[in-house]
Amino acid sequence: MTTALKTVQAGEIEIAYAESGAGEPVILLHGGESTHVQYDTFRPLLGDGIRAIAYDQRDSGASVNPPDPYGIPDLAQDCAALIRGLGHERAHIFGVSFGGLIALQVAVSVPDVVQSLTVGAAFADASALRAPVASEIIELPPSRRDARMLTFALSERGQADEELVAELRSMLVHRSPEADARRLAAIQGYDLTDRLPEIAAPTLLIYGEDDPAARPGIGQGIAEAIQGARLEVIAGARHGITVEFARETARLLRHFVLAHPSRPAR
Repeated sequence: MTTALKTVQAGEIEIAYAESGAGEPVILLHGGESTHVQYDTFRPLLGDGIRAIAYDQRDSGASVNPPDPYGIPDLAQDCAALIRGLGHERAHIFGVSFGGLIALQVAVSVPDVVQSLTVGAAFADASALRAPVASEIIELPPSRRDARMLTFALSERGQADEELVAELRSMLVHRSPEADARRLAAIQGYDLTDRLPEIAAPTLLIYGEDDPAARPGIGQGIAEAIQGARLEVIAGARHGITVEFARETARLLRHFVLAHPSRPAR
């Protein structure tokens, strides 16, 4: 599904986004190796009553930003600016992997814009860079990451599905070395471990049972630190929970969003 991109200006940052549906606003934050296209086939799975909005983070896709260093807190402010620029006071936040880091940061740094928080396959600190498989991928030049991403994101069954493999490949992006370096540098020093208890928004954690990096125990630790948070583990899933297990992930997200509406039911 191809959707025309729109933009929101946030200071020097021009944020490009695609959307579908109407209703509860859900902001979708993509992973480190992708752009908003990660959610092109995922957005419609969220169904009626949801306005699904996927945007390009800095140094990604069609968004425009100056070549200055930034951190995860800056990316969280971008997300908040998008929500306000779209005319919403609050929105539901969903982020996986790199996007999950930003989602957690939004809930800590700009809690007033968060209606609910759903985080998948993510860490609460920079240990994401040291996880064995993830660190191996990071050390590869971008042009050589694709093949390793397939085994990282997809189960053995998923890797045998030609359509699924083609879909995942279409989501992967090759940034310039400068942009790639800025993205990786943004994670350095990231650590929300001690601030997780500050998160007051309803929170759902979604992790793949067989994720070689963001293991379910990571999600359990985050869930235990946030009052009332719930962990869901998808059987057989690796890191690509929004690709191979898109329907299962979308169903969990949809139910959670509709259970915490920003507008009271009439």
